[in-house]
Order: sequence, then C-alpha cells, then structure tokens
Amino acid sequence: MTQAWPLHWPHGHPRTKTRIRSQFKTSLTGAINNVMDELRRFGADTGLKVESVTISSNFSLTEPRPADPGVAVYFRWDKIDACIAVDRYPLIEANLQAIAKVIEADRAKMRHGGLHIVRASFRGYAALPPPKDASGQLVAPWWKALGLPQDATVAQAEAAYRRAVKESHPDRGGDPAKFNMIVDAIRQAREQAQ
Repeated sequence: MTQAWPLHWPHGHPRTKTRIRSQFKTSLTGAINNVMDELRRFGADTGLKVESVTISSNFSLTEPRPADPGVAVYFRWDKIDACIAVDRYPLIEANLQAIAKVIEADRAKMRHGGLHIVRASFRGYAALPPPKDASGQLVAPWWKALGLPQDATVAQAEAAYRRAVKESHPDRGGDPAKFNMIVDAIRQAREQAQ
C-alpha cells in the first residue's frame, strides 16, 4: 500500500527543478475536497468506481509548509493502479488543486472523446512498480540507495556515491551486488538532473 506520509513520489516521474507561483486561491482543505470531488465525479462520469485513494505528501501538523511540497494522488480505476503527481508549485494546496484540474480535464476527455480516450490517457498515469534486480529484489530509488533524503541534489548524490564506492567496491572486498546498486543509483540521479 502507498504511504500517505512522507511523500511517496511515483517511480519514473521526474521532479520539477524550479517551482513557479500558482494563481490558485484554495485552502489545503478546499484543495483536498476538490480532488476527492473530482475523483467522485470522474467515477460517476465513466461508470467505473474510483477506489483506494491515497494522498501522499510531506505535510504534517509539525511541518505544514515542508521544503518539498510535492503531492502524489494514488487510486485504482478500471483495474489500473494510477498516480497523478504534481510538484510544480511551492505550496501543497496549489499542487493538490492542479491535480484536481487534471482530473477535471480527464472528465472533459470522457464527455468529448469517450471512455477509450480516457483509458488511453490513464496508461500514462499507471503507478508503475519500482524496478527489480535480476534476483527479483526491489531496486531502491537512487536517493535511498545512496542513503540520502528524497530531495537530495545531484551534488549530494555525487558525494554519497564517492563515499559508497570506496566502501563497497569488489576490489576492496565489497559486495558486488551493493556496488552495482550504487552505480545504478548515480546513473539514475544524473539522468534525472538532465
């Protein structure tokens, strides 16, 4: 099951590097209600129930304005485990409101294009499982594999990589599987930064 806190960003979705100010004038509660209302309407419009909704963010009562305001809304629709994730704006409520607008746009696709068009677009929202290695073990996201927080920079990743390579290099008695995981992690971090 997807966690609501802290933010569980979907695997394979790039992060926004520079956030812009939004024009939304919505409270956090209002934005949550708007997302839930749009999901309910979407289910009614398509005739297919939206289930298992989880809103994942870094918001907490002790951290109402987290450094990472990204939001990921996970749900199941038409046997598709879907995720709509937005971190474009500096406020959680703005990112939530953007997700409500995305769902509203999908409702418009339903009205004007039909269910087949909506299903096609939802393939892009599929919440893909994290990658697995050859033995079937889950491969950790790059930041976790390098022992860093999710909002780590590439410079932090490079420094962690250099430390980890010294410890895990097979020529120095390290574990080859761990070494390969670290090499893959820095590759992912570099690709994400481009």
